[in-house]
Amino acid sequence: MSKRLSAARREFDPAEAYQYPEHLRQYLDGLPAAPGVYVFHSDSDVMPLYIGKSVNIRSRVMSHLRTAEEARMLRQSRRISYHLTAGEIGALLLEARMIKALQPLHNKRLRRSRQLCSIHLARGMPVIVSAKEIDFARTPDLYGLFSSRRSAQQALLDIGDGELLCYSLLGLEKLSHGRPCFRFHLGRCAGACCGQESPQEHQLRLVDALQQMRVVAWPYPGAIGLVEHSGDRRQIHVVNNWFYLGSVDSLDQAAALNTVARDFDRDGYKILSGPILSGRHEIIELA
Repeated sequence: MSKRLSAARREFDPAEAYQYPEHLRQYLDGLPAAPGVYVFHSDSDVMPLYIGKSVNIRSRVMSHLRTAEEARMLRQSRRISYHLTAGEIGALLLEARMIKALQPLHNKRLRRSRQLCSIHLARGMPVIVSAKEIDFARTPDLYGLFSSRRSAQQALLDIGDGELLCYSLLGLEKLSHGRPCFRFHLGRCAGACCGQESPQEHQLRLVDALQQMRVVAWPYPGAIGLVEHSGDRRQIHVVNNWFYLGSVDSLDQAAALNTVARDFDRDGYKILSGPILSGRHEIIELA
């Protein structure tokens, strides 16, 4: 057995993966069986180790005993704190905001992307656009949210391959007018480039394929409050342009928030589009 392997085994005993470290047990009794966000803190007050969310904080925190990595994180933690919310939506929103603000060591998701891109249908032609160029919250005919132009282009290539679309009509390659593309000769293009199918048929297949990735434009003139209930707790989540502005307990508090539209937020859209568009939650227009 190598010295490195022996050292690793001394560092981590598998049996310890199912036992909470003694110094954290004082925090477990006070954890609520309610929705919210929990935080594993290190010695630093600035950067926590991990931020998570659950509809049952106590149950979720107690479940952090499944892997060697989680066991190591627990040993590194010095205390556990929590923040209650009115339900799962509030927990998701607060978790995303805290992760972005605090950048915990063990969270690798929900971080700000450097270049948010989408596929925009402009006069029937797909064009890759950046959130720096247009307002994603207010622009119709956007499809997909991508972290880079390359990933957006790859999605368009995948659609082309799956639907036998012509790369030239997708703007992905140049082609002499009326001549079949190379992929047509390979049976990978249905022939819109050379009259074997109509441009209308080609366009219908493209739009159908894009629909599952459609980004819905912000459906309100200004900020709204999404009301969420859990037992006796009620929260109003204030949102504008799919950007989460904060959660309050009353409309008076909502009015005090700065509800001016912010830049489009991908995580806010992913969390909020379902609840807002479903019609299952009370929506209060604030502007």
